[in-house]
Amino acid sequence: MEHIYASDDTGNLIVLDHVNLRVPDQLLATTFYVSGLGLTRDPFMMTGVNSMWINIGRSQVHLPTGEAQRLRGSVGIVVGELDALVKRLHAVAPLLSDTQFGWADRTGYVEVTCPWGNRYHCLNTQRRPASAPWSKIDLGIAFVKIDGPVGSASHIADFYRDVFRAPVELKVQDGSQCAVIDVGTHQQLLYAETSEVIPEYDGHHIAIYTASFSEPYARLAEHGVVYGEEPHQFRFANIVDPASGARCFELEHEVRSLHHPLYARPLVNRNPQQTNRHYQRGADSRSGAF
Repeated sequence: MEHIYASDDTGNLIVLDHVNLRVPDQLLATTFYVSGLGLTRDPFMMTGVNSMWINIGRSQVHLPTGEAQRLRGSVGIVVGELDALVKRLHAVAPLLSDTQFGWADRTGYVEVTCPWGNRYHCLNTQRRPASAPWSKIDLGIAFVKIDGPVGSASHIADFYRDVFRAPVELKVQDGSQCAVIDVGTHQQLLYAETSEVIPEYDGHHIAIYTASFSEPYARLAEHGVVYGEEPHQFRFANIVDPASGARCFELEHEVRSLHHPLYARPLVNRNPQQTNRHYQRGADSRSGAF
């Protein structure tokens, strides 16, 4: 029966919890993320004027105030009906006219650019492939896709396979090699090779939860890349080739254990299928994700 159940196996990565991007203007961020994308500000954490946490199902985008950061790639989010999304984007466009804000209808998704150039691939139930791991998410972060240098994908795949015991595949996407790392049952972390110039890393980070916490810590410590040790979490930024120890890429990871006090904290979300009505009425409801 082992071969029948193999598809139900998951690796050590459990949840892609959040993406952290500094923004210089909280009002513009609210206009984009809450009024435009139709997402919900967390009412319990970071409720002041210097930071904001945006709930997306069981995941978040963290937006502390500071010099703008830009993810080298894109974030895939399931947001509900795309027609309603486009109406909201039209409504906020005059308020974001002097920024990098914009959107375009792509095959299967709407690509939306935030005021500071971060790209979001907005998906919904009608226009996403049934074979995608996030096909049953009503609302949430489906994937984070990172642009990497040519020749890096196989080494990055080896890193996640070795350090996190994650299910990893190498695939050709849009003509380029891509490392596809499964996170839990409904999310993915993607590293897609590109021949284009990759901007210098500016310190943005992602946060992940792991079931076995000490094992990846020990492996990363062997490579000398761990820092920021705290109760129930640590950080690393250098992704290295497990065989040679050579640095492949830089992206800070905030790695959390399942004992972290924020793990599985219920997040308030508006119903993604009724975002317009909820936004107009100013009402919130709790919505499950995955």
